[in-house]
Amino acid sequence: MNVTHPPTTLIQGKVRTKWADTAKGACILLVVLWHVVMKDYLQIDWHLSIPITGAWGTVTEQLLPLRMPLFFTISGMFAVGAVSRPWPVLARTKVAGFYGLYALWLLIHTALLAFAPGFDTARAGDLTGLLEQLTITPSNLWYLYALALYFAVAKTVRRLPAPVVLGAAFVLSAAASAGLLDQPGDRGGVYKNLVFFLAGMYLRPAVERLAATATWRRLGVSGVLFAVAVVAMRVTGADTWFGVWPAACVVAAVLGVTAASLVSRWDALGDRLAALGRTTLPVYVIHMPVLALLHRALVPPLSADMNGTVRLLLSVVEPVLVTAAVTAVCLLLHRALLKAHAGWLFQLPWAADRGRRARGSAGDQKIFRASPDSPYPSDVDR
Repeated sequence: MNVTHPPTTLIQGKVRTKWADTAKGACILLVVLWHVVMKDYLQIDWHLSIPITGAWGTVTEQLLPLRMPLFFTISGMFAVGAVSRPWPVLARTKVAGFYGLYALWLLIHTALLAFAPGFDTARAGDLTGLLEQLTITPSNLWYLYALALYFAVAKTVRRLPAPVVLGAAFVLSAAASAGLLDQPGDRGGVYKNLVFFLAGMYLRPAVERLAATATWRRLGVSGVLFAVAVVAMRVTGADTWFGVWPAACVVAAVLGVTAASLVSRWDALGDRLAALGRTTLPVYVIHMPVLALLHRALVPPLSADMNGTVRLLLSVVEPVLVTAAVTAVCLLLHRALLKAHAGWLFQLPWAADRGRRARGSAGDQKIFRASPDSPYPSDVDR
């Protein structure tokens, strides 16, 4: 069957898959929106008699199965080349690289969040707490912690059959979702999302075909299935039943890939989301301290007496406005830091590609490979 592949873009000598960048851009906006709603918006006394605040909380909560599973699926797709490299190269560029960024930004967050003591987010109150966050109980920066761990796991199990690896990871996700594992802090996210990172690697050809053959009909069907799943989980509490949560995340991932592929073909929106998707790391690591300081400034005026119509309008649009403002500030700070020669905050010196890419064995590269008709190179490494 002939299909039209989603558009790709050449950025700084690398082929960028536009639908994947579009998906990442949407996901990072949803991550920021989630934190804005939970840590800012719902902490303000809006003095409202109608449930607008509850609606915002409910809507963003229902998107939990979509945001990080889709993010990790895409991360896994583009980890193929890195996992095929020798252990010393992988350990330096990915395992130590991502964990180093996690440790660095954890220290930065710990220092900056001291200026917003009332902000509702996990933070280390003493040296013991900091050591726990560095080792066994990751903070809200857990995506970086998880990537470091996932690369090591993927390299370790690369010779095992895909069904065994994916099956074991699914069981881990299901057990965590069912509350069968101790998961303080954000450890639960690490348990739940390994299966999606590995699925992105092993099932990359299938994900590529899913994007390449995206239709509005599939978008509608997957959207309805996802809506039914989240409503059913909310009404019955089935999200804690063994296997239900990761299954719902699979439906959400299909919806997300399909939607991103279709949106990427609409330049007016797709180009903007794709541009943001190419700079998700700065937004991810910077947005929480920015939100904390902004929340501290916003609470007094938004909690004060004001015209009822103005208050109602603000209660409807505040999450969107704050999400846009926080994201914009993150991008401006990133640009300023790069101009100040502080790019090492986003890629540690030892993790940079030294210009001589070490290749894995042919056997390794056959384990995780792009489909034969894929327009994306099999060694893409982001």
